Amino acid sequence: MENLVIEGGLPLRGEISVSGSKNAALPILMASILLNGPAVFTNVPDLRDIHTTLRLLEILGCPCSFRNGRVEVSPGPLQSEAPYDLVKTMRASVLCLGPLLARLGVARVAMPGGCAIGARPVNLHLSALERMGAEFELEEGYIHGKCAGLRGAHIQFDFPTVGGTENLLMAACLAEGETVLENVAREPEVVDLARFLIRCGAEIEGHGSSVIRVRGVRALNGCEYAIMPDRIEAGTFLAAAGITGGELLLRNCPYDDMDAVLIKLREAGMDIIQRADGVLARPGSGGLRGVDVSTRPHPGFPTDMQAQLMALLCLADGSSMIDETIFENRFMHVQELVRMGADIRLSGSAAMVRGVEHLAGAPVMASDLRASASLVLAGLAARGKTVVQRIYHLDRGYERMEVKLQAVGARIRRVPADA
Repeated sequence: MENLVIEGGLPLRGEISVSGSKNAALPILMASILLNGPAVFTNVPDLRDIHTTLRLLEILGCPCSFRNGRVEVSPGPLQSEAPYDLVKTMRASVLCLGPLLARLGVARVAMPGGCAIGARPVNLHLSALERMGAEFELEEGYIHGKCAGLRGAHIQFDFPTVGGTENLLMAACLAEGETVLENVAREPEVVDLARFLIRCGAEIEGHGSSVIRVRGVRALNGCEYAIMPDRIEAGTFLAAAGITGGELLLRNCPYDDMDAVLIKLREAGMDIIQRADGVLARPGSGGLRGVDVSTRPHPGFPTDMQAQLMALLCLADGSSMIDETIFENRFMHVQELVRMGADIRLSGSAAMVRGVEHLAGAPVMASDLRASASLVLAGLAARGKTVVQRIYHLDRGYERMEVKLQAVGARIRRVPADA
């Protein structure tokens, strides 16, 4: 166990390069199961969840190597079981279900465990795959699926589920006939997965819209593919420039995929300028000011940026209202921010944030990935020392965050938890 120790109060200045997207890389790596030949992936972030995925692919019969952001996968004879010891550490492991059924006609995948930010059930994945001819039983904590070949179907999701869209999109690529997916997730990471599959020979139309059409093909081949940059990491560093009163230039920033985040940060008083060499972010001349925001599926404001925006708004002039509509338990960072002097009141799915003059360093505990990031942001701006505990959450989604922050002037270091 490790902690981050932050001596706050310094404006961040300099350049940060945005890493590849974890949320894009995980399903794209899982799609290797569908391939008849080797694939090479570049711009892959060096994260705990990535290495968990690579271990799972090895177990499933797809040997992998990882070096300097480059992953090589060589699919071989496949195995059908995703064991609990791996699946329990990462919910995205369930994304192997659709590809395994498409390739083998059988899959035995451990039920994902609970999640600190909400239930996120997999029933939408299963009911949609049943429409394509799969049958499922729950046996000793495992989803046991089988089919005599998947068939194209017309599927309408009850709500735009990212994981469900990705699982069905992959399964449909090798299904017989045409699959129409309605009310699908429109996130850029879903679009990146579709682009990869098309490069491998899949026939897909409509990705990025609410309806995707997939015509099944007999086989998919490997290719070389660069993972898109991480829009949530980029948004986090934009907020870091604002909350510390600094100025950061983000390189490899997915500007065109961040409309909702950029709109709210600008409403909150930040100057964000797209330049030829990157995206420049700094507080505007009028300082930070309160804004109202409601999380929504893409193209709305992403729930994965809610906690970071809240940290920023803790130091904004006036009041802000944040409505969390995606996950029922995604306000667990609030009490930790309050420990640092924030003025936040909760009412059901809404949080009222009244800006304060300053935050004070304190020991705080992270409850999930994005909560970790919000506490780091608060610590960077706070007076005194902040100790962020349980940062293994942070390591699931941010590549060497403290190293990137040190390079732009932050006093932040990683220490053993008992130091």
